[in-house]
Amino acid sequence: MIDKKEIENFFLALQDTICRGLEDADGSEKFKEDLWDRPEGGGGRTRVIAKGNVIEKGGVNFSAVFGPCPDFLKQEMGLPLTEQLQFFATGVSIVIHPVNPFVPIIHMNVRYFEAGKVCWFGGGIDLTPHYVDEEDARFFHVTLKKVCDSNHASYYSEFKKWADEYFFIKHRNETRGIGGIFFDRLAATNDISIKDRYNFVKSVGETFLKVYLPIITRNKDKKYADENKKWQMLRRGRYVEFNLVYDRGTKFGLLTNGRTESILMSLPPEAQWDYNIVPQPDSLEIKTLGFLKKGISWA
Repeated sequence: MIDKKEIENFFLALQDTICRGLEDADGSEKFKEDLWDRPEGGGGRTRVIAKGNVIEKGGVNFSAVFGPCPDFLKQEMGLPLTEQLQFFATGVSIVIHPVNPFVPIIHMNVRYFEAGKVCWFGGGIDLTPHYVDEEDARFFHVTLKKVCDSNHASYYSEFKKWADEYFFIKHRNETRGIGGIFFDRLAATNDISIKDRYNFVKSVGETFLKVYLPIITRNKDKKYADENKKWQMLRRGRYVEFNLVYDRGTKFGLLTNGRTESILMSLPPEAQWDYNIVPQPDSLEIKTLGFLKKGISWA
């Protein structure tokens, strides 16, 4: 079994590093920290930034929780319901909603879970542009591919496809954004050790600032009009729909008595749901909708 305290400490340090990087990029606001305890065991550090020059609302959350393993988790993992197991889960979860409509929303989650003799890593990182910029999309995916390739030859193609499937809004028949990578329950195999999985998750976490800060820099000062903000609000609405209907992390947090305020920090400060909006032909909006589908090769 891997040392869970080492993993917890890495995630704490990762939260610190990413918060500093985002504060520097914003240039005006700082994260506010909220420490919380979970009655059944564990707790976390919620950090939220709001009303900045670049970031309208963002959260970088750390948690480490433990206690009796709930029956729904035992069922999902095929563990005996009658067995008395303790679980431990720790991770960092990030969502950034920018001010400028031409800066994309970004999400990253890296996590570790164990119960009894079962242990695995999960996570991912994905980009949700309000307006898809093809150069940014290629940069994002090429960067992730390099990270994946440095760990295992199959990772990028496997986890990119997984992201396309996972970040899909079925009732809208569109992807949430341009995807990225997504992986879950990465346990040890005959060829890949749990330490190898940990090293991969560390490299994903350490890529966040490297991949997002250049995209912020390229787009944060772009001029935008009222119609661009209106579109941003509509796309945020799609983001809310995914997080409340499909997101596994949201469901896990709520079902394990996590802190609701921290779990729902992923939601934007404002969003809109206007009726049956159809963008104009040949507009940036209609072009963006054309990219919200599975299977696009960006890298």
